[in-house]
Amino acid sequence: MHRSAPRLSRILACAAVPVMLVAVGCSSDSGSGSDSKKNAGSSSSGTPSAKPTEPTVEAARFDDLPDPCTSVTKKTIKDLVPGAKKENGTAGRSNDLAARSSCSWNGLDDKGVDGSQYRWLDVGFTRFDSDQSLGSGAKRATAEYTKQVTKAKASEGAEKVAAEPTAGIGEEATTVTYGLSKTDEDFAYATVVARTGNVVVTLTYNGAGYAGAKTPSSASIVKGAEKAAKEAVAAVADTADAKVTPPAKGGSEDSEKGSAKDGAKDTAKGGDSDSPKSTTKPKAKSS
Repeated sequence: MHRSAPRLSRILACAAVPVMLVAVGCSSDSGSGSDSKKNAGSSSSGTPSAKPTEPTVEAARFDDLPDPCTSVTKKTIKDLVPGAKKENGTAGRSNDLAARSSCSWNGLDDKGVDGSQYRWLDVGFTRFDSDQSLGSGAKRATAEYTKQVTKAKASEGAEKVAAEPTAGIGEEATTVTYGLSKTDEDFAYATVVARTGNVVVTLTYNGAGYAGAKTPSSASIVKGAEKAAKEAVAAVADTADAKVTPPAKGGSEDSEKGSAKDGAKDTAKGGDSDSPKSTTKPKAKSS
């Protein structure tokens, strides 16, 4: 009996060792699991990356159009449309003259026994603003330019249609020529489509001989159309230039004094928050 008691104690002590190890093991696993969750939480947390912003479209170069009836000089009108019914032209209808406008001239030059020469000239402007969803004004104008060239080439009843790139008129230009028979006469046509910045200029010039007079040559019609188109394109830039506010007159000393006084007044009133915004617009580049 005395021997069995110590032996039993040793057996119980040895049996307890695995239980402790298991407990330690479980405690260790639970600790590592907690650390894993913390690490996962810390890795998933953090400041989310900012969403990429859409690129801003290029600003439109021109924000207005010239008066179409003065976009071609009076001298050119006199040369191209002799005997014009209205020297100042007839303006087309438009709900927004800053976006779309046109003007036309026509006349019959009576040559007596040699017959008469009829001429017709029309100039149209279309301007596009830049739009974040539609694209820049220049991009939209380029699409319109292509559309107008296609339209001119598909003129109803047109014969011997030809289209050629034209240098020296705006940023890009195309001259479309064709013949057309109407009112029992043969007409020679030339349409010049040009783009300058965000503006498309479409100019059509045609002529015919009446009462036995010869039909004007295609070369002469093209020459006249391209001359008028150059003037119309230049008028777009001239209109933008004219809108730029000229520099203030007076000496620099007076200007500095005036600026100082104005600055003091603004400060007294509580800063420049009440000052009117400048209406000066950047000068547009000429084509």
